[in-house]
Amino acid sequence: MKKNALINAELSYVVATLGHTDEITICDAGLPIPDETQRIDLALIPGVPTFIDTVKAVLGEMQIEGVVMAEEFAQVSPDLHQALITLIRNEELLCGKKITLSYVSHEAFKVHTQDSKAVIRTGECTPYANVIFQSGVVF
Repeated sequence: MKKNALINAELSYVVATLGHTDEITICDAGLPIPDETQRIDLALIPGVPTFIDTVKAVLGEMQIEGVVMAEEFAQVSPDLHQALITLIRNEELLCGKKITLSYVSHEAFKVHTQDSKAVIRTGECTPYANVIFQSGVVF
């Protein structure tokens, strides 16, 4: 469910049409995106937009109740992983609800993206900088 205003029309539309438990993926520049899944390509050049900036924009707009990440993210890119965890913990405080964190292998993560309503591609070039957000409700 949608929370606020977002400038990107395609991304705003996807968030506005999410139902409870629908999922979207935010990914780095290298994650393969299934042909059958809607692609919202925000990438301009390497690093623009960043993964974290994109996550912040989506969290400002979307109520989440669950998060899926690759196990490798925390191991290979611990600083960016921790930045994401901090944003998620802040989101819990803002919405007053627990957000479930789940970890799967990177291979399982790629398969899981097939269930996403959309995949949002960033310019991020940090390995495993990918997350699946499960939509919650605002009430």
